Amino acid sequence: MEIRVGFVGLGAMGEPMVRTLCRAGFSVTACAHRRRDALDRLQGVGVAAVDDPASVARASDVVVISVPDAPQVEETLFAERGIAEGTRGGTCVVDMSTISPIASRRFAERLRAADVGFVDAPVSGGPPRAEAGTLTIMVGGEPEDVRRVDPVLRALGTPTHLGPVGMGETVKLANQAIIANVMLGNVEALVLAERLGANRDAVRQVLASATASNYLLEQWLPKTWFAGTFQGGFSLDLLRKDLAAALESARALGIPMPATGLAYQLYTCASAEGDGALDYSAIVRRYERDDSDSHSRHGS
Repeated sequence: MEIRVGFVGLGAMGEPMVRTLCRAGFSVTACAHRRRDALDRLQGVGVAAVDDPASVARASDVVVISVPDAPQVEETLFAERGIAEGTRGGTCVVDMSTISPIASRRFAERLRAADVGFVDAPVSGGPPRAEAGTLTIMVGGEPEDVRRVDPVLRALGTPTHLGPVGMGETVKLANQAIIANVMLGNVEALVLAERLGANRDAVRQVLASATASNYLLEQWLPKTWFAGTFQGGFSLDLLRKDLAAALESARALGIPMPATGLAYQLYTCASAEGDGALDYSAIVRRYERDDSDSHSRHGS
């Protein structure tokens, strides 16, 4: 049976995901979340446009959400004209946003009372892999719900079922804590090497084959900092939001995360200095500003 897909949230990730679903042959119905320009573009590839999430749900068997944070997920689901208003028994909601697993479980319980399934399925890979259908997808949910939405997820990338609702978000927040800290390690070390007189690109190439090797050093920084641009990519403010969710979950369990707490503060400083909309590798600008201030103080 053909699965009718609904989609709410047509931002940097949502728009290319919808294009990928259309190429895979799915019938997609969508509505604008904040801005309509993406919806207008998607109508050109066959997406059916409706006015609100409730109308999306009425036209769909599986409804996908891709919005910034838990408050927006809750609004999309339960506000007036929200998804819950248009669902029927047997519908399944897939939340591909990155939010707290505590919030995911709360939303799942509210939907379960109406016989609506819920799967949390945050992704890693960024807009280019969303466009290519090669995202890494971390999935939490009841086995029958995960089986129901599996064809949709497989069109978008490689899903891995990690356990009940909230486990997808749990693993995604672990990923975000790691990349936030690894990025800081990369830029601190490379700025140091450069200030000591080394060629930055030569250092990166050597380290990419040494024990310091990591994906961000090998693949991400050459496309951002080393290419002279911080446009596109994954915004610093979105990473900061994800770190806040990780720290909130850690506090609820009494688990210390001192390195991630410090990372959150450093990214917050960079955001306050105007870099929040840039790719999170723009954190290097914070180090470069500090270095410039140091030279000014010492008269060099």
